[in-house]
Formats: sequence, C-alpha cells, structure tokens
Amino acid sequence: MTKISELRTGQGNVNVKGIVKEMGEARSFNKYGRQLVVANAMLEDESGSIKLSLWNDDASRIKQGDEVEIENGYVSEFQGEKQLTSGKFGKIKKVGSAESSDSDEDSEEEESAESSSEDSSEESSSEDSSEKKIEEEEFWFNKTLERKILMCLTLRL
Repeated sequence: MTKISELRTGQGNVNVKGIVKEMGEARSFNKYGRQLVVANAMLEDESGSIKLSLWNDDASRIKQGDEVEIENGYVSEFQGEKQLTSGKFGKIKKVGSAESSDSDEDSEEEESAESSSEDSSEESSSEDSSEKKIEEEEFWFNKTLERKILMCLTLRL
C-alpha cells in the first residue's frame, strides 16, 4: 500500500487505504448524453490526506467514516489540489464501515451490495469504457491546451 503522503500528480496504479473523514454532497450532471454522479470526499491515513473523487455508485455507497481501499487508482490535479480517483481500471472497496457493527446482516448486505455492484459493472463495462475513454481524451486535451497557453505566455515575455 502507498501512503497518501507519497502520492504524486500523474501517478497511476496506486493502491491506497484510508478512512473517509469528510464527505461532500453528490452532484448529478449530464455529459455527452450520459447522466453522471460525482461526490468529493477527504481520504486520510496516518501520513496525510487527499481529496477523493467518487463516481456514480461509489458516490452513494461510500459514507463518512468508512475505511476504503483504492486499487489501481490514479492521482490527478484540479485547481492546484491533488485528487485521487479509482481511475480508468481501478476500484474502490469498502473494508470497514462507518457503523462499526459486526452483525452478520451487515456483512451480508455489504457482500450483496458489492456483488450487485460487480454485476452491474460487468453489464455496463462497455459504457464505462467509453466514458473513461472520453475522460482520458478530455484530460489530454486539457494538458495540451495548458502547454499551448504556457508557450504563448512564455513567448510574449
């Protein structure tokens, strides 16, 4: 596992474990004809904290106080702040619940939610793939635009 303090912008294939200390409101919007949901959270471990972007089902499944494990995540930067997301091929697993109950019912609900999440993700994998491809294209477009603007500003000086 990588410690949050060791994360660097642009880093991929990141495996991080932490506790969701703050949870923002989920926002819904339409992008390229698809309805998307995103919520920002603050993930913390013993070394530090980072903003965590939760997309679609994860935005409602993950709660403040939950312990989560991000596998194959990606670190980006938005408005000067590092952000962690499950990325194109990553996933977020809930490994501890905000409600620290050890009852069998809770663990059965958790397993049921995870398996139904996996089932629905298999059905929509082609949709997710195209969505993530669009996100990646937008990312590189923005990076290219930033470089061009920087070059123009540098040449003017």
